[in-house]
Amino acid sequence: MPSALSQARIDPIDDEDAERFGAQRPKTMIAHLRGKLISKHPNQAIVEAGGVGYDVTISVPTFSELPALNVEVSFFIHTHVREDALALFGFLRSGEKQLFEKLLSVSGIGPKLAITILSGMPVDAMVAAIKGNNVASLTRIPGIGKKTAERMVLELRDKLDAFGVPADTAAAASPVEEDVISALVNLGYQRPMAERALAQLGDVSGHGFDSLFRKAMAALAK
Repeated sequence: MPSALSQARIDPIDDEDAERFGAQRPKTMIAHLRGKLISKHPNQAIVEAGGVGYDVTISVPTFSELPALNVEVSFFIHTHVREDALALFGFLRSGEKQLFEKLLSVSGIGPKLAITILSGMPVDAMVAAIKGNNVASLTRIPGIGKKTAERMVLELRDKLDAFGVPADTAAAASPVEEDVISALVNLGYQRPMAERALAQLGDVSGHGFDSLFRKAMAALAK
């Protein structure tokens, strides 16, 4: 029977990590994992490979795209190693993993917060917001305050050209639009879905909350 790691592509640890871990450093880092999906939750998936179940932390968008249980799944993996723990963070697309690792380079953002950030906004929209200095858009992500959003823009806006996404120059939502989006989120809709529903309405200036809320609900029902 093949070993569990024989089903996962592994990359060598880099010099910076080697220096950090010293004599107890791991010799390899898991970079890709393929196996049977045996459990899934909005922030967690368990993948069985070679008789071993790997606990993988995932974002909400990744969870929404997972296949049914007991079906094979493949993750791009970021392995986060501390002195007392080894954690796997999984992504269905390499672009999401790349943005996750970019977020880790921002001062004050660790792996858990980076996953929370990726759960709050699609990758392309986040890249566009960062490149376009759209702090207001970034602060709509749960758990992201103005200072963190400003650091994201300052430290990453010139490092995301590889994603091929243009800068977001759209104006921030009005207070009434924000109230409608918040109401839709409270009803269970994901924020990106609520924002798209409002975007479909075109120019909504002059509309009050009740009118705009009804129009957004109608757009979501289509």
